[in-house]
Amino acid sequence: MKEYDVVITGAGLAGLCCARWLAAAGQSVLLIDRKTKLDQSIHTTGIFVRRTLEDFSLPDDCLGPPVRDVKLYSPRRQTIELASPHDEFRVSKMERLYNHLLEAAIRTGAEWSPATSFVRSNAVAGGSNIELEKHQQRMKVSARFIIGADGANSRVARDLGLSLNREWIIGVEQVYDSRAVDLPAGLHCFLDPRIAPGYIAWLAHDGGEMHIGVGGYADRFEPQACLERFHEELASTFPLAAARFVEQRGGRIPVGGLLPEIVCERGLLVGDAAGAVSPLTAGGLDPCLRQSALAAKVIGELLASGDASRLAAYRSTPFRRRFRLRHVLRRSFRQINQPWLAEVSFLALRTFPFRLLARHIFFGRGSFPMRDREFASLPAMQEAG
Repeated sequence: MKEYDVVITGAGLAGLCCARWLAAAGQSVLLIDRKTKLDQSIHTTGIFVRRTLEDFSLPDDCLGPPVRDVKLYSPRRQTIELASPHDEFRVSKMERLYNHLLEAAIRTGAEWSPATSFVRSNAVAGGSNIELEKHQQRMKVSARFIIGADGANSRVARDLGLSLNREWIIGVEQVYDSRAVDLPAGLHCFLDPRIAPGYIAWLAHDGGEMHIGVGGYADRFEPQACLERFHEELASTFPLAAARFVEQRGGRIPVGGLLPEIVCERGLLVGDAAGAVSPLTAGGLDPCLRQSALAAKVIGELLASGDASRLAAYRSTPFRRRFRLRHVLRRSFRQINQPWLAEVSFLALRTFPFRLLARHIFFGRGSFPMRDREFASLPAMQEAG
């Protein structure tokens, strides 16, 4: 049975960064994913916010041009425009970024096993024996520690007896090559429960790519039908004819916030598996990177010292406390289930205090609830690739 320090299940952003950081620190790492190629079944729009771009070194050729402007639309299509003096967003070419991060992880010594699924694990002295499946063949490896980076419906979480995501929205979007589209760069957000109940519909355009999508609670809408309806409306007001369809994406987005139990002596959860997504905005890339950096630090200390008390720094309780306001706002937003109520809420956003709140939501520096001094204490973790 082959032995590793760490087995990482899932090669999304969280799993790839953890693999790279841990391998660079000298740990033996096995990274697995059910997909054969990382550009298959991408679920996220890939919007990185200013705080991420300032704190992490991301390859420029994996990022689109900067976006500074946000425009909000009510059900009656009244508008509020928010402009920032800073480059607030960049939409990533996620397939390119994933492959870049995978190559970096392999260069630092991580072992990569695609088309491989996590089946189960059992506790043994010093770690776990893990059963995997690849090409319908079962194999076993051992690891001192397991990282569950396997998405919102995590199999590792179930296996280790950790918390599971219970609250979701469903998102679906279409991606277009928009280089021929004559439209200023901007993020257009539609607050309309008829097409995006409990969340938003969006058009994100950076001059290179255009993402058109809807999201909401699954029991309140048909995502594909609402996406088609939304696209038809946009086509009547935006110059979409020159856009070339590239692909469609979709998936579950957990919005319950950071889960109560995300770590035990045999493993931990990162990214969507841990619920490390903003309950309000459903933004997950910045919290994913910050939480992954913390996970790599804690695991490195655990493996070096053998002291399980090092895992206490990863427990979610102090971080969950800092998500309280977003939980309140999420519950409030969920109750906006009628167009008239959304219209009234939108009118409130025009007033001074709520307009400041809107600016804070879109341009603020909140993310994974880690204070700057805590993040700054993560040695050499800011390099993402």
